Amino acid sequence: MKYMVLVPDGAADYPLDELGGQTPLEAAQTPNMDRLAREGVGGMVQMIPAERPPGSDVGNLEIFGYDTRVHYTGRSPLEAASMGVDLGAEGIAFRMNLIYREGDTLIDYSAGHIESEEAGELVAELAAELGQEHIRLYPGVQYRHLLVYDNAPEQLLSYPPHDIMDQSISAHLPAGKGQEKIRVLMEAAEPILAASPVNAARIARGERPANAIWLWGSGRALTLQTIPQRFGISGGVISAVDLVRGIGKSAGLEVIEVPDITGYLDTNFEGKAEYALAALTQGDFVYVHVEAPDEAGHNGDVQAKVKAIEDFDGRVVAPILAGLDRIGPCRILMAPDHRTPIALRTHSRDPVPFVLWGTDAEPDAMVAYGEKPAEQGSMQVGHGHLLMQYLMAND
Repeated sequence: MKYMVLVPDGAADYPLDELGGQTPLEAAQTPNMDRLAREGVGGMVQMIPAERPPGSDVGNLEIFGYDTRVHYTGRSPLEAASMGVDLGAEGIAFRMNLIYREGDTLIDYSAGHIESEEAGELVAELAAELGQEHIRLYPGVQYRHLLVYDNAPEQLLSYPPHDIMDQSISAHLPAGKGQEKIRVLMEAAEPILAASPVNAARIARGERPANAIWLWGSGRALTLQTIPQRFGISGGVISAVDLVRGIGKSAGLEVIEVPDITGYLDTNFEGKAEYALAALTQGDFVYVHVEAPDEAGHNGDVQAKVKAIEDFDGRVVAPILAGLDRIGPCRILMAPDHRTPIALRTHSRDPVPFVLWGTDAEPDAMVAYGEKPAEQGSMQVGHGHLLMQYLMAND
């Protein structure tokens, strides 16, 4: 048996007036996702436990089969794992966003979805000025980067920048014992970014500069029992996002490199499908994550979210289903890691729809893939980490 997990990040939502009372999942044309629902079994799952924040770190850990009430130290250690950064015994990892601010207002958590090449130049400039033996900066993908600070304060309250767009920066700075160490770094970055030729070029092109950094999601290294250890299978993970790649590496999976994946609407959807099918000819398991619906939700863009979902259906799910004949018996789990409602422009902890599909699945009352149809499914699951056990059941 082969196993595949499909994650349309943040695809679940609330009903919207502009979509005639439907959610983006329900309004989108998704014949292939609907086929999985119609031929499979599913329902709604409480992906985010009450004890944890509604984020992609928690949601994806749960889909990978880890109970985040037990296995969780923060978001950034997972991103560090993806980047091959050893935190050691003293290192505290922080996600470092490149952001755009106007005065005291956080306008854009992504600095205009800055490209990775320009972002890497900015991180190098920051590292040259701010880096020390106990403070190290690492470039990531687009606006997502890493700062490691040995013996930094651990119990800070920090806010994901995508949660506080158009809100006060000073009211949401990292807070708690030792907060000044982190706030000073954030403040010191701004004159460096203001003097950067990269930002001068962005302004000249009419693009938003990356004129500040935002540090959040800190934590120490996380050790997990791997998927090969738990289930006796091998496999890989496909994602443009360091966070998901890091969970995959921590779970004992290979990170599968796919050309031209961006974590945004312009990602290489077809490449993810192609490489996923190829991975199943070599191994037993592949985890395919697509970030685009989540980004559209954060931007409050209804039509972009519908299109991202339709692209996921037509350019990822469709070629995967068409290619399964050369794979043999296969089971598929499909679920978002959380909702990213357009109305909120951030994550919520509401239950999300899921499907378990395979050659041995017994169809239930789900007739399509969406929030309302999933309420008719035969499986209403209280904890997200149980889905992996259901996927692997009886093998």
